[in-house]
Amino acid sequence: MCGITGWVSFEDDLRNRRPVLDAMTATMSCRGPDAGGVWLDRHAALGHRRLAVIDLPGGVQPMSAATPAGEVALVYSGEVYNYTELREELRGKGHRFHTDSDTEVVLRGYLEWEAGVAERLNGMYAFAVWDSRTAKLVLIRDRMGVKPLYYQATSDGVLFGSEPKAILANPRAPRVVDADGLRELVAFTKKPGWSLWKDMHEVEPGSVVTVDDRGIRSRTYWRLRTAPHTDDQDTTVARVGELMTDIVHRQLVSDVPRCVLLSGGLDSSAVTGIAAARLSETGEPLRTFSVDYAGQEENFRPDEMRDAPDSPFIRDVVDLVGSVHENVVLDPAELTDPDVRRACVAARDMPSGLGDVDLSLYLLFKAIRRQSTVALSGEAADEVFGGYRWFFEEESRTTDMFPWLVFRNAVTSDRENLLRRDVREALDVPAYAADEYASAVAEVEQVPGDDAFEQRMRVICHQNLTRWVRVLLDRKDRMSMAVGLEVRVPFCDHRLVEYVYNTPWAFKNFDGREKSLLRQATKHLLPASVTERLKSPYPSTQDIGYAVALQSQAKEVLADIASPVFELVNRDWVYDAVQADAATLTGQTRHGLDRVLDLHHWFDLYRPSVHLG
Repeated sequence: MCGITGWVSFEDDLRNRRPVLDAMTATMSCRGPDAGGVWLDRHAALGHRRLAVIDLPGGVQPMSAATPAGEVALVYSGEVYNYTELREELRGKGHRFHTDSDTEVVLRGYLEWEAGVAERLNGMYAFAVWDSRTAKLVLIRDRMGVKPLYYQATSDGVLFGSEPKAILANPRAPRVVDADGLRELVAFTKKPGWSLWKDMHEVEPGSVVTVDDRGIRSRTYWRLRTAPHTDDQDTTVARVGELMTDIVHRQLVSDVPRCVLLSGGLDSSAVTGIAAARLSETGEPLRTFSVDYAGQEENFRPDEMRDAPDSPFIRDVVDLVGSVHENVVLDPAELTDPDVRRACVAARDMPSGLGDVDLSLYLLFKAIRRQSTVALSGEAADEVFGGYRWFFEEESRTTDMFPWLVFRNAVTSDRENLLRRDVREALDVPAYAADEYASAVAEVEQVPGDDAFEQRMRVICHQNLTRWVRVLLDRKDRMSMAVGLEVRVPFCDHRLVEYVYNTPWAFKNFDGREKSLLRQATKHLLPASVTERLKSPYPSTQDIGYAVALQSQAKEVLADIASPVFELVNRDWVYDAVQADAATLTGQTRHGLDRVLDLHHWFDLYRPSVHLG
């Protein structure tokens, strides 16, 4: 999986800058706990930290190839699932391989097709190539944006890294956050290319960024395209089943222990069922993991997002497929440990404010990593197949705004309420969100002849697949790689995404329920309880102890008169929140306190300069 970083300077001799590159590379050690390496040339320096998954002895990086015109060097993060087929194709073109790694396939693929190699890859990846033949850097990111990659221009080149922290370790990268960065942090629209840090950008999913002495240029090699869907409903269901089976089989390939994340919902259960059936062919048991909170099942209360606890459904799946299952149960003390929150903020390089949803995911992944190195996840099925409640709520369907912002929940409702008035005025988040919404709508290609309802649902599907899913994929990547766990996402295979995106909404909802196509295609692998279960999101704790701890820790922030948190946050709002009865705290207030605590740790960790002017 790995973490990558690098520096290109067309004026400096980077062979003399090894200590700086080492510092940048060291920030990626959590992503790559198994090994590290650097590669230095006059105008380019590449750093790599490795999580060994495929060809443990042979996939060492940085990896380079000598050519008559000069050396070509690669640092690569991710997995390419069709690498064996590509290797055979490249051998047929005369390439000789010295390892069994997918890394070498990507390198040789670049030598054959240059940046065009991206269009031949099936997988999740972010990689950088320094091509000394033409003195250029090429940055490439996978189609759906599963693996992160950032860059920042300098006066004479560029810095890049899997995470902002790698770039920020270079003294040429100022730690500045301006109004543009804060607007998106508050607005939650996932603007393409956004980074919280001033002048830093994401390589957009499906894009190639090229850097040479003429500057920085970006082009898109893949985007979500509209195409007529000619298959009937039964054929569509069958095709979904075929694709899912092929995808999961490919993503089970690993030279290290692997498992599946099992929540008891349709998505993760479908992946579990396919994986268990595959492994049973060789007599290998499947390992599954889930997360829960102490006392959650016994004391569960239905809320705005969840109708039932996960545990009974998980047991039904485990009983059916016979997996070796472990339920990671978290108590309030683990969940409210300030060191855990600090680790999560450091992993994300920003104050996300998602609270127990981030904290518990980090702790789950940490527990899994003791036994497995690779995990398959059900992430992104809701975006692909139309599973969220906002696909069905009339207000979310009809309001001219991102549906997850219209849908009423504690995370997305009134995200400005805790800010100081002058900060709210400077950011003007409503205007920003409206502009981003208009831009997102303008990107959608429609099919001529579709009625107004079908066009509207295509817009909502597009926004979920090009914006909302990237929020969740980034969270999943950061929390997992912070503990050296590779999480694969079968539902992000671009073949499945393209196919299902272009099916009519009537197919996605043919039985009057969410994710009809997925349910029908995989029901033979699942217990009836799961196929009939309503959508339930990732679990959140209902233990009042969590709210009590939030209030206690926020009081400590309040006690610091000089805390930089209050450059942004209304002190009176925090005072009122910590004085309230913990048992009566709304979900919105609780998440507000999560954001205050995240800001506290973020300021302490990064010492950013915040400019609102």
